[in-house]
Amino acid sequence: MPSRTLRDGVLWAAVAAYAAIYFALGYIKYVAHRNFVDLGIFAQTTASAFGCFCNTIEGSHWAFHFSPILYAVGAIMQVWHSALALVAVQAFAGALTAPPIYGIVRRYADRKTALLAALVVLLYPPLAGVVFNDFHENGLAPAAIAWLLWAFDGGYVAATVVFAALALAIKEDQAVFLTAAGAIGAFAYRHDPKRRALAVTVGVASLAIFIFYFAVIQPHANANSHWAPTRFYGWGYSVANGGLAAAIANALLQRAGYLLLAFLPLLFIPFRSRAAVLAILPLIEVLASIMSTTFTMGSHYAGVWIGYVFFAFALGIAGIARSDARRAHRLLYWCIGLCVLEFAVADPLHPGYFLRAPAMRDARLDHFLKSLPPTVSVATQEEAYTHLAATDPNATLLPEAVELMAGSAVRACYILTDADFPDSVRLIEAGPLVNKLVSSEKYVAATRDGAIGLYKARSCVNSSSAVPAAFGQSPFISTSL
Repeated sequence: MPSRTLRDGVLWAAVAAYAAIYFALGYIKYVAHRNFVDLGIFAQTTASAFGCFCNTIEGSHWAFHFSPILYAVGAIMQVWHSALALVAVQAFAGALTAPPIYGIVRRYADRKTALLAALVVLLYPPLAGVVFNDFHENGLAPAAIAWLLWAFDGGYVAATVVFAALALAIKEDQAVFLTAAGAIGAFAYRHDPKRRALAVTVGVASLAIFIFYFAVIQPHANANSHWAPTRFYGWGYSVANGGLAAAIANALLQRAGYLLLAFLPLLFIPFRSRAAVLAILPLIEVLASIMSTTFTMGSHYAGVWIGYVFFAFALGIAGIARSDARRAHRLLYWCIGLCVLEFAVADPLHPGYFLRAPAMRDARLDHFLKSLPPTVSVATQEEAYTHLAATDPNATLLPEAVELMAGSAVRACYILTDADFPDSVRLIEAGPLVNKLVSSEKYVAATRDGAIGLYKARSCVNSSSAVPAAFGQSPFISTSL
């Protein structure tokens, strides 16, 4: 039976503890209003999964990514109407990365080696950064890929098909990686008809999904305009403004540091296995970007390669254990120590910023947001947007600085600002525009609670379609304009 090697109470207790700890940390981050824009985007998208599958920032999410797995998350959101549901899903998904790695190692080595390898997974800083970060499809990828490769390595046809489908439903880049993985697997197992056929099936299905998304779904959802993620690879602008030599030198230094943080805690053991080749394309996707956010530990982008690296790590340490179990144990203890050390010197959770006790300003903002009627058309900063998005499909963000320079206007009927969050990125960026709109009386004060200001657009005063009727009847909002 495929599940026999996974029947270990210690393993599953560690998995449960990991999920609980990271949900608790995510809860603290959420109640302290420390989330960024992505949490709101995905809260709106999943809350509308069985409707428009959209959010007020991107429009249709299909225009940006192929992520049907969000329908499963959306089903949870239908029951738990809170962005905290996404926090729970990502914590649970991160915890589920450990069992398949345990299973792969246990398939070839002793139980102690398997348990220590699973502990390395649960202490691995890049994975922790993905799990603790705002919810994103990439947060589901490490577990899906690890389970897929566990199933394929074990020759479990049905499980391989199921986990391949889950991985392909996460994001379109997994279709690229699995197309390549299918070709690699077909070659590596060319003398094993069963696994060769399975690898070919996964590879062909992945290629078909990739073509279908970019030929049919994305152009239709995005009205045939360019695919937004291409902005990550505009190297021409970087070279033109800084010079080729400077761009290359800076790029190499930054990316070398990223790779060191990724592989040092694993003692470079993944490179002891030929399976490390599977991680090449995912790492290229991250490292080829001109934007440092993709190769910064603590961002969700590491989710694309972690599963493949863990697979190579599992095979590498299992190979060592088969010839010398004690040496494997020593190496794994070193990995555990290096994981702890990386948390100490380069913590991807950035607890000093994200983790703090809720303050009076948090309670005041939450109270204010709860007083607003559902579906109110309001543009605001990320602290408020992330708490409104799960239940208000019309909540949106104030414009970014680039849009301000282009003369973009705010189209929401209301603007909400909270000066008690002076380091709010959107409040800083949009502040000049808000001041201009208020001074020109295009927006007028509706009410204020301490540092919180709510402004109403004059163009929406008589617009019953733009503003819910219930809004004018709220005892919390002044109707005298």
